[in-house]
Amino acid sequence: MTVSAFPTAAGVPRHAARRGIWPRLLPGGLLLLGVFSAALGLKGFLLPNSFIDGGVTGIALMASQLTGLPLSLLILLINIPFIVLGFYQLGRRFALKTLLTILALAGALLVVSFPPLTHDKLLIAVFGGFFLGAGSGLAMRGGSVLDGTEILAVYLTHKLPASVGDIVLIINVLIFGVAAWLLSVETALYSILAYLAAAKTVDFILVGIEEYTGLTIISHHSTEIRRTITEKLHRGATVYECTQGFGSHGKRHLKMEAVFTIITRLEVVELTEEIQKIDPQAFVFMQSISDIKGGLVKKRALHQ
Repeated sequence: MTVSAFPTAAGVPRHAARRGIWPRLLPGGLLLLGVFSAALGLKGFLLPNSFIDGGVTGIALMASQLTGLPLSLLILLINIPFIVLGFYQLGRRFALKTLLTILALAGALLVVSFPPLTHDKLLIAVFGGFFLGAGSGLAMRGGSVLDGTEILAVYLTHKLPASVGDIVLIINVLIFGVAAWLLSVETALYSILAYLAAAKTVDFILVGIEEYTGLTIISHHSTEIRRTITEKLHRGATVYECTQGFGSHGKRHLKMEAVFTIITRLEVVELTEEIQKIDPQAFVFMQSISDIKGGLVKKRALHQ
């Protein structure tokens, strides 16, 4: 009998117990890493150079610069109403994790110090936004948030004819407009750059290199293409019948089969090369997939 086969005290094999522990530890590790990254972006780049960000974090940064109050205290106080709102909108567990995450961020900002890393304003904006965005993205991957703006936006979508993205955009436009008035136009412009860097980093962490692409392939060799998808890439495929709608004066209406599959963008090149080998005349078009559920594509949960 191997070591991994010995049962635990509860009668569960140790390898199974380890697999059960890892999913519980991973969110906590992501949250801690996210808190450290956000603290680095805020205290190591943005705050010492009077730059701000969008959302609640941007409001806290601007208020800290105008009043002299500690950023850690302001981030905690300003986020409290949004945490309460999150309790009613997204549940007790999410609100509790968000509260603990923001408390950890406030504590990190209070006790951790970072030396000046650069005095170049462009680098400050880009990398300050990068580390802050990485922190926000990792927190979301761990099932929490570091900024209550999205919680407010989700709530307002039920009250207003606007999407979450539209509401977040309006809020941030107002924040940067106030920053240009109270601080300076230059500060607001650099802050917008930091916000864009943060937003792009969040997108990459949430979607990352596993961003999904839907491919539709119309070919007379659909069977071989389907086998390549299922046997070589180990992805699911849907085959449906279609009618060719072009030809000499529209008289050519041939029955064909179309193959649809969803793969990661890293697999796109490999699949298109295989299609080229099977049928150089195949018609292929691609589309971005924003959300998936079920099938052979494993979706990553954002809230654990």
